Amino acid sequence: MAKSDIIVGLDIGTTKICAVVGEAKDDGVVDIIGIGTSPSTGLRRGVVVNIEQTVQSIKKALEEAELMAGCEIHSVYAGIAGSHIKGFNSHGVIAVKGGEVTQKDVDRVIEAAKAVAIPLDREVIHTLPQEFIVDDQRGIADPLGMAGVRLEVKVHIVTGAVTSAQNIVRSCHRSGLDVADIVLESLASSKAVLSAEEREIGVCLVDLGGGTTDIAIFSKDSIKHTAVLALGGNNLTNDIAFGLRTPMTAAEKIKIDHGCALAELVTMDEAIEVPSVGGRESRAMSKRVLAEICEPRCEEILALVDQELIKSGYKNQIAAGVVLTGGTSLIYGMQDLAEQVFDLPVRIGYPEFVGGLHDMVNSPKYATAVGLLLFGAENRVVKSGGGDFRIRDENVFNRILGRMKKWFVDIA
Repeated sequence: MAKSDIIVGLDIGTTKICAVVGEAKDDGVVDIIGIGTSPSTGLRRGVVVNIEQTVQSIKKALEEAELMAGCEIHSVYAGIAGSHIKGFNSHGVIAVKGGEVTQKDVDRVIEAAKAVAIPLDREVIHTLPQEFIVDDQRGIADPLGMAGVRLEVKVHIVTGAVTSAQNIVRSCHRSGLDVADIVLESLASSKAVLSAEEREIGVCLVDLGGGTTDIAIFSKDSIKHTAVLALGGNNLTNDIAFGLRTPMTAAEKIKIDHGCALAELVTMDEAIEVPSVGGRESRAMSKRVLAEICEPRCEEILALVDQELIKSGYKNQIAAGVVLTGGTSLIYGMQDLAEQVFDLPVRIGYPEFVGGLHDMVNSPKYATAVGLLLFGAENRVVKSGGGDFRIRDENVFNRILGRMKKWFVDIA
């Protein structure tokens, strides 16, 4: 198995760290050959707060993935999330030299679109082209070779805190890994769960994770808006622990096994066993009480997503509705509640577009890790000269790594 054929997606999440190993085939299909997961204790709301704990969790997940895949992992595509992530749209215009659009012209117009004031403590993570315009001809996906004298581009720029990116890089380096790229988690998840038709007619992806809720809006096969909310499944776990007076570990298990986002779906006579704090005896409690604790928090998260949709101005353009993914989307009744809140069609997104051990990752909680894998496969094809036209900000990671190297020199 050639080393270049192995691609690894590393989802560094608030509740779990997941490594998915894939093998890229010549026909473009990516086969899952290994997966490893480990509880995550070194992150809060998507941001690394304890590097040592994060490193230990990454190593544990990697060992499990390496054992299953039968190979050594040296490089990964890592996800980034957190409330520090900000996305905005930009526009660039240049004059085309020679009357025909070349790759240099495309690169120049992308650079022109990126020429916006960004604070020193922030780093550009992605520059994602939405459409190119050649001499007022709109809606062009690939302008290479076209005749024209004026080239414009509309792009979506995603930025994040430099320190957060550095801490992800540092955690990976301490685990013995190179980082091929840092990828916005909602962008990665979209590659695993959204169909081409949904991207074309307009869809909103909502990745309900443990520490964050990631939002990405697509229309006409391009990304229009991104946002990250610092709320997730952990807030629900806290509510359950407080409301039922039970330890956090027990609250997490109760949430997964019996949680319900819509109280009207539960009858009063259903009961669950609730462990008590401090060695006291367990208690029997109505499942309806649990649902009444869960519903307000779930409704709050979805209502904030709805506010973000309205604020973005794209809510009326997502004809395909909303796709929920991430571990928290598995809570019973979440889809029904989301349809009430958004007043749009809603489905739960499961990872697709991969072969091999697909059944091992057939859950919304693995959407980001599988998406990182697909992103890596696509990026690898582009770098080797094949595949569809795609612009990537090649210098992003070089700049981050340059800063990291300087930082290591400073502390040496």
